[in-house]
Order: sequence, then structure tokens, then C-alpha cells
Amino acid sequence: VETHIHLDKSCILDRCGNASDLDAAIADVAALKKGFTVDDVYQRACRTVEKCILQGTTHMRTHLEVDPAVDLRSFEAVQQVVADYRWAIDIEICAFPQEGLLNYPGTDELLVAAMKKGADSIGAAPYVDTDPHGQIDRIFELALEYDVDIDMHLDFGTDVSALDLDYVCELTEKFGRGGRVAIGHVTKLAHVSPERLIASAKRMADVGVALTVLPSTDLFLMGRDRYHGHTRGVTRAHELLGHGVNCSLSSNNVLNPFTPFGDCSLIRMANLNANICHISGSELTTECFNMVTTRSAKLMNIADYGVEIGKAADLAVIDAPSAADAVAELSPVLMAFKGGRQTMTRAPAELHRPENG
Repeated sequence: VETHIHLDKSCILDRCGNASDLDAAIADVAALKKGFTVDDVYQRACRTVEKCILQGTTHMRTHLEVDPAVDLRSFEAVQQVVADYRWAIDIEICAFPQEGLLNYPGTDELLVAAMKKGADSIGAAPYVDTDPHGQIDRIFELALEYDVDIDMHLDFGTDVSALDLDYVCELTEKFGRGGRVAIGHVTKLAHVSPERLIASAKRMADVGVALTVLPSTDLFLMGRDRYHGHTRGVTRAHELLGHGVNCSLSSNNVLNPFTPFGDCSLIRMANLNANICHISGSELTTECFNMVTTRSAKLMNIADYGVEIGKAADLAVIDAPSAADAVAELSPVLMAFKGGRQTMTRAPAELHRPENG
């Protein structure tokens, strides 16, 4: 289950350079997306979705930028992708304002239009707005109006003097949206004191705010301002799990300035996270697997997820004896099924020994 990916801006690495930091990556894509056409977004999104299907992904939440630069072209393209690949994957669209909401005239109207046209959830990026809390207020207002889940990009950086997650938790509690609010990145939690991390985790667990960690992007973009002693900048999801926070691991970006690589393998994300966060042992490694399967399904409120009688029969067959082994050995997906129908096959690798060897 892929909880956080950007289909609309995937596979554009050949059009731009290597971004030096988060701001540069945002600027690069902002310049490019003015030229995005419906067909362009559709073709690139299809390429990425097919990679995901071949890696066993059966559910996805794609974050999708809506603003005057790109209008609703990306939205229209991805809606078509949703329809065309329904045979293999359920794709949920989370519309959000990547370059600001209150400080970007015309964005609010387009966000409303996306909700009216069927966006499944609503997102945010308050750290790029002139009034971060004002953007958060408006996103909660729209989520309540259209009765959709919230999934925000939040606290992406290293300055821990203030955390927007505190305000998100406050509004989640105020409006009774526990279990329907998720926050992504939150790299600032990788830089806070142990005491502050525990306090944040307990608060999130109490009000029902989930967390998605994006290991590849967070590792690539954080610490770029240092010449030595580079920080990893990846929030330690396992520590939050221990305090009752539901967490997922996800890909975020594929072949663009935010993340200039990616094969859409969530098992690879689980393995990468285990490496970054010094995870070892069967129990903790299995939790890495859970964060791309059962925990991700819970974050997205997928009601019929699981291999049980009466469920939807959306599943992947992995060449490993256990979940922990799958993560540790980057085991391949051999088959995937959607609604009980097989959607992909990968033959196991074979050794061709010499006949007289």
C-alpha cells in the first residue's frame, strides 16, 4: 500500500538538474509544470503506476498539485489513470497546494474545484505559505465541508523551534478527526530532543494523527546545508510506533529533483528505512514490512484489506519465508492479484550451472 507518492511530477529528471535542496526542487518543478499537458502527465503517471503494479502495490494515495500554474491538467490526467488501471490498483487522489495557498491567488478556487470533481482527500504544504497556520485552518475547513481525510506535508526541515504538528493535533482533536489525519515527512522530529519526540508521539497517538516517513526523499534532501557531519534527517518511525502512533513508509517521488531515483518497490523503502534507522531483529524488521502493508492500509482507512475470507483478495506473493526476510533480503514480488484476478508475474531468478560443473 503506497500512502504517499506524486504521480504528476514523476519521471521528469531528464528535464531538470540535480536540486541542491528542498527549495530548489520546488522551484525546478514549479518552472516545469507550467508546460505540463494532460497527455504528458498521463504518460508519465502510467509509467510510474505500472512500476508500482509490478512491485505488488494494490492501493495508492497520490498527492497531486493544484494551482494556477498547472490548473487542473494534472488532476484530469491522473483521474484518467485511476480509471484505466482500476483492474490492478486502487488509486486515491489527494489534492494539495505545493507552492502555497493563502499566498498564491487562484489556488483556493482550484482546490475547491478539485474537491467538487472527486478528489478523495486533501493535503497541504504549510511550510511554503506566508501563514502556515492559516493554510492548515483552511485545509481542515475544506476537509470538513467535503468529508474527506487529510494528508499533509508537514515540518519538512531542520529548525525545531516550532512544530506545526502541534497545531495539526490541536485541530484534529477540536474537530474530532482522529484516524482521518496523516502527516508526511516531519523531518524535524529527527532533530528534536528525545523528550520532545516522546511528547509529540504521545500527543499524536492521543488525538489519532498518523505519520508517513519518506526514507528516500528525506535522506536525499536533508543535511544538504552541511559540509561535514551530515544528518540523516529521517524520523525514526519505530520510536513513534512504540508510543502508539500509526506509521507508514512510502516512496514520495520517483525520478525527479526531490528524489532522482526509484523503482517503486515498497520493500526497498522498508529495507532502506531499516538501514537508516539501525533496525535489526525479526520483530522490528517485521514492523518495517507492516509499515508498507497493514499499517499503510490502516492509515488510508482501507476497510477490506487483508488475506481473510470475505476480503477483496488484493494481495502480493513475495519470494520469502517471512516478512522480516522479505525486508532483509529485498525479496522480489512473484505475483500480484486484484480482486482475486492475477495482475502480474515475475519468474524467480535461476542459476544456469554448467552441465559438468
